[in-house]
Amino acid sequence: MKNYGKFATLTLAVTMFLAACGDANDGTMMDDSQMEEHGNMDHEDMGHSSMNHSTDGTIPEGLQDADNPTFAVGDMALITDAHMEGMEDAEAEIVGAFATTAYTVTFTPTTGGDPVEDHKWVIHEELEEAGEVPLEVGSEVTLDADHMEGMDGATATIDSAEETTVYMVNYTDKETGDEVTNHKWVTESELSPVN
Repeated sequence: MKNYGKFATLTLAVTMFLAACGDANDGTMMDDSQMEEHGNMDHEDMGHSSMNHSTDGTIPEGLQDADNPTFAVGDMALITDAHMEGMEDAEAEIVGAFATTAYTVTFTPTTGGDPVEDHKWVIHEELEEAGEVPLEVGSEVTLDADHMEGMDGATATIDSAEETTVYMVNYTDKETGDEVTNHKWVTESELSPVN
């Protein structure tokens, strides 16, 4: 009888453990691929999923062309350090090269939802009332950019800042095959010459 009680307790514990591993939405178990995908979800997958890959090519007011950019308008470059899915190893056509300060920012979308952390990239000219001098890490700003839903008008904190050349590019998404036009922005450190 004593052993039966231990067996019943063990069975109950195993049943509860398996139930906890199930999908909370429908009570079914996740297979290995689902578990791996669930475990690997991060900012790249979630925060940029609503990002506008293509834009109309509008240049923010006050943004200046770079004097001697590494990649000139019309050049081809390889995107080597992508910040969105489908970008890495894509060949990009340079359609604009600009001298500015590029920021990574954390913000909560105006449409609600979880904060988007370390979003790449927002440039100085896409911040409301930013003034002339680059802002420091930790500064609180209001975004004047619509790279993704809920971004325009959101309050953000600057996570990093670097003075660099940013590029507007056209490329073919490596995952979907879609043509992306006038994508904002890719930094100089994310590009390399096409061999």
